[in-house]
Amino acid sequence: MTISHWRAATLALLLPFGPAAAQEATHDHMHDYGGAKPACAEPTLACASTATPAFAADGTLWLTWAAAGRVSVARSADKGAHFSDPVFVTPEPVKLDTGPDSRPAIAVAPDGGIVVAFAVFKDQNWNGEVRVSRSADGGQHFASPAPIAAGSPSQRFQGMEIDSNGRVFAVWLDKRNVAPARARGENYPGAALAFAWSDGDRFQPSRIAADNTCECCRLGLGFVAPGRPVVAFRNVFPGGERDHALIVFDGPDSPGSPHRVSEDHWKIEGCPHQGPSLAVSVAGTIHVAWFTGGGVRTGLFMARSAGGGATFSAPTPLGSPAKQNSRATLLAIGRTIYVAWKSFDGERTEIQTIVSRDDGISWSAPNTIATTDDDSDHPLLVADGHTAYLSWQTKHEGYRLIPLDRTS
Repeated sequence: MTISHWRAATLALLLPFGPAAAQEATHDHMHDYGGAKPACAEPTLACASTATPAFAADGTLWLTWAAAGRVSVARSADKGAHFSDPVFVTPEPVKLDTGPDSRPAIAVAPDGGIVVAFAVFKDQNWNGEVRVSRSADGGQHFASPAPIAAGSPSQRFQGMEIDSNGRVFAVWLDKRNVAPARARGENYPGAALAFAWSDGDRFQPSRIAADNTCECCRLGLGFVAPGRPVVAFRNVFPGGERDHALIVFDGPDSPGSPHRVSEDHWKIEGCPHQGPSLAVSVAGTIHVAWFTGGGVRTGLFMARSAGGGATFSAPTPLGSPAKQNSRATLLAIGRTIYVAWKSFDGERTEIQTIVSRDDGISWSAPNTIATTDDDSDHPLLVADGHTAYLSWQTKHEGYRLIPLDRTS
């Protein structure tokens, strides 16, 4: 990440744009902030600015990325040291949504089936469509991508996970309710949180879990039990405050009421392009990390809820105040919680990590696990069962999978 990228991104966050204008005006700036503009124009991992990992039950690492208008998938049997020849998910180049908070998602089912979700732009106004593709032969071939839900004017910022029963759960930001609200003469800020389940070849009809979410931030996703997802998202609260909220599902098709994670009071008529991360421990404790530029607090924070998401602990800051901290990611293995985030001093980007062995009650001192002097993706955390890894795509060093430690 260069100094110019950091300044452009910071300025983009602070300018008082209207919501639509802000999304368009900040899109390129925030892309620079979140990930590299590739130095090449080939659909290779070396040209990708983002890469998303998933471990299969047999320990195989699967990786998906977007570059040169193509979505690709490859596998590694040696923890990222070597990868198989990539397989295209997209038959032909398309106009992919590859902003800082938007990336292809991948899920590997217990039976070895692989599902990839990604978004394409349908027009010049950032209206997107989420498409999904499956492989039933161990990633050798992928079916022609199809829309996850038909009829919506825009779908973006997809997330996808598999619960312990092997069901695929997908969420995304959807604008199907905007036009009907306006036809009734009602104001409809933002978008809606949509979801759908899949047990096999296709996704079931989608539903809306919440209206008036921020339209341009990634989603945090986990499960408190099989068939009971929990989703963290940036919401649009009364007065235009874009703070974070959480929904815990009572059942597969029964989203609960949204609960506010923290009252940061960030009133911004624009798109921060910095969504939350979420992890759920084996005890059911929900951990959330987020970025805010609010009037109460500014920077990167985390909090925990031992009460099912209804209430949260006081926000705890992450990172040194002398540096710019962003893009936190969380991972839970049992009661061990890992947090990683970017820390930028104006010249170099570091990935800092902390660990809690007691479900977030106490934490280790920060540890620098990786650095780069050039552009880079957000840090991601992934586990193969007992070992946590940092997954990080960088422009200069390429893709890296770095073990943190073992929990058993």
